[in-house]
Amino acid sequence: MEHIGVERRGDVALVRIDRPPANALDAALLAEGHEVVGALRDDAPRAVVVTGRDGFFSAGVDLKLAPTLDATAQREMVAGINRLFASWYTLPLPVVAAVNGHAIAGGLILALCADHRVGTHQGRYGLTELAVGIPYPVVALAVVRAELTAAAARRLALRAELFGPQEALELGCLDELVDDPLERALEVAERMAQLPPDAYAAAKASLRAGLPNPDADPLLAGWIPDEV
Repeated sequence: MEHIGVERRGDVALVRIDRPPANALDAALLAEGHEVVGALRDDAPRAVVVTGRDGFFSAGVDLKLAPTLDATAQREMVAGINRLFASWYTLPLPVVAAVNGHAIAGGLILALCADHRVGTHQGRYGLTELAVGIPYPVVALAVVRAELTAAAARRLALRAELFGPQEALELGCLDELVDDPLERALEVAERMAQLPPDAYAAAKASLRAGLPNPDADPLLAGWIPDEV
């Protein structure tokens, strides 16, 4: 893997995203992330922690670059975004996000795919897609709707603003704030790793049922509006 490393910490697999400078999600990183989830399904650790690099969990897709993509590249990006989020969201293992810095747009949605989200007192958080006129792929918005209250989802998705850590905590984007999110995330993951795996997988599958079909997203026919 070029930008994602996986190391074992006992029963826990630690996944690090490291694509300088901001862990932006391009087509290659989306595909690599999906491949990592497949490997985790096969390897079956008892829990997973996912984190970022140098103050960035992930800045999401480069929203300035997106309008420059041709029709084929747009389709590949929509498919890759949906596939990545669907695979992380339905992974039948405890997943803890160590949100070690900025988590913006698709980066925040990636964090929302986790079962528990540990944030830090630094960083900005938000869903900024609409600020540049880009619609949400169907699985991305489904995760937002499932993980946040209706009021929080409305505020994040329709105002397209950035929030500080405390506001992100109050909106439900994060479960807790600490000085060292990785250390705390590993602690939580180790505790979750002791839960009966089959029962956990069954409960999680029930909670996460009903995701839309990634291959039926209308945006596959055209992602970026002409007005952008």
